[in-house]
Amino acid sequence: MTKASAAPGGRSTGLGEPVSARPRNPRGQGSRLREDIIRAATAMIERTGSDQSVTLRSVAREIGISAPSIYAHFEDRDAIVEAVVLEAIAQLHESVASAVAAHDDPVEGLLAGCAAYVDFGTREPARYHVLFDWARPKPESAGHDLSRTRGLNAFQTLVDNLDACVRAGRSTSADPFGDAVALWTALHGQVSLRASLPDFPWPPANTVEQMVFRLGHITSG
Repeated sequence: MTKASAAPGGRSTGLGEPVSARPRNPRGQGSRLREDIIRAATAMIERTGSDQSVTLRSVAREIGISAPSIYAHFEDRDAIVEAVVLEAIAQLHESVASAVAAHDDPVEGLLAGCAAYVDFGTREPARYHVLFDWARPKPESAGHDLSRTRGLNAFQTLVDNLDACVRAGRSTSADPFGDAVALWTALHGQVSLRASLPDFPWPPANTVEQMVFRLGHITSG
């Protein structure tokens, strides 16, 4: 049997892998370790551009703990990635909703919200990519319901905003939901393609405004 290696300070990974000693959290602050795990996984995804770099061992090395310590907060590496995804969804939603709320005019709000979406995707390419490329939890799992609900809530902001344009007489859309899907598809396509083909002669950034006016059936007013 292989003897578990000891880390500096006498700690052992139990997996034959040394780690740097990490100060124990004060009593009542065990949740900080969970946050540290999510931060570490997020940093790894940002560095590598993929969630495949996230494993129990790699996260443990990142923050200087033993890999088995993670089980008190996450059952496996997929649960860690899921937490990163849920946090990214929440931040994207907050960015878009805040941009929309900053404007009284519904069209200006729609433009600002869509611009915030593209800005998040281009500013956080790895975190944005993992939103769509991660291995989603099984339909019967609690994580599936939570991620689906948060994702739908974020999308509903776009639907409600476009509907507000219709009610204000600023859009001729007869199907705000369907047109919001088309607009979201276009925004996602722009973020993804710009990330994949940075050397392509892309038009100016005001293409977001063009997409909003065309796909949202915005009228002058």
